Amino acid sequence: MPRLSGRLACALVLPLLLSACAGNRGMEGDTHELKTLSDQTAAEKRALIRLELAVGYYQERKYDVALDEVKQAIAANPDYADAYGVRALIYTEMGENRLADENYRHALRLAPRNPDLSNNYGLFLCEAGGKPVEAMTYFDAALKNPNYATPVKALINAGNCSLKMKNVDAAERYLLDALRYDPELVATNAGLARVYFERRDYTRAGFFINRLTETAKLDTLSADVLWLAIRVKRKLGDRAMEASLAAQLRKRFPGSAEYAAFERGAFSE
Repeated sequence: MPRLSGRLACALVLPLLLSACAGNRGMEGDTHELKTLSDQTAAEKRALIRLELAVGYYQERKYDVALDEVKQAIAANPDYADAYGVRALIYTEMGENRLADENYRHALRLAPRNPDLSNNYGLFLCEAGGKPVEAMTYFDAALKNPNYATPVKALINAGNCSLKMKNVDAAERYLLDALRYDPELVATNAGLARVYFERRDYTRAGFFINRLTETAKLDTLSADVLWLAIRVKRKLGDRAMEASLAAQLRKRFPGSAEYAAFERGAFSE
C-alpha cells in the first residue's frame, strides 16, 4: 500500500485523538452521561499524551518509535481503543497487514460504535486488505452513526471502494452525497469524474475534472488523478489542457505506472 500523505495521515488520526477525549462509555455511576476530558484519570491523560507523541512520530515515518509510544499508551490504559487504531495505521504503513487487521478488530471490540475506527478499518480492508465487499459494511456502519462528525470521508471511501468493485451506480450515489458536504474536495470531484469516465459519459466527466482543476493546483494532484484528467481531456479534444496535465505527470511522477501508461498511449484503460 502506498504511504499516506501527511494530510491523509492527519485526516485518519486526528478524529481518533479527538474521540479519545470523550471516550465511549458513560461515567461510572451515571450511564446517561458521556465521559469528557475533565473526567479522565491520570493514567488516561498519560495515555493520551503518549498517543499524541506516537502520531507525531508516525507522521515523520519513524514507525519503530511511534510503536513504542503506542505501547506505552496501552500500558497506561489497556482499554484505549484509539491506541489500537493508531497502531493499526502504523502497521499498515509498515506492510504488516495481519497485525494491522488484528489491531483494528481489537479496537472495534473495545469501541464498536466509533465511526472513525469503522471508516479507517473499511479503508484498510478495501485497499491493503483486499476485501472491498467486507469493507462496505464498515463504511455503512460509520455513516449510520448520527454522531459521526465527518461522514464525507466515509462517503468518499465507500464511493471509491464501490468503483474498485465495478459497482458504478453505488459509487455515484455515495460520491454525490459527498458532494453535498463539500463541492470542492479533490477526492469527490475525481471520484465522480471516474464514475462518468467508466460510463463513457465524457461530458460529465469533463465537468468534474474542470471543477477539480479550478479549485486545486495542478502540482498538488496525485499521479492517478492527473492520469484520469489527461484521459478525459483527450476524449474531449482539449489538447492544450491535456498537454499541461501531461507535463505535470512527466515532471512529478516519471517512474509511475500512470506515466508508463501515458507513454504507451493506453488512454482507454
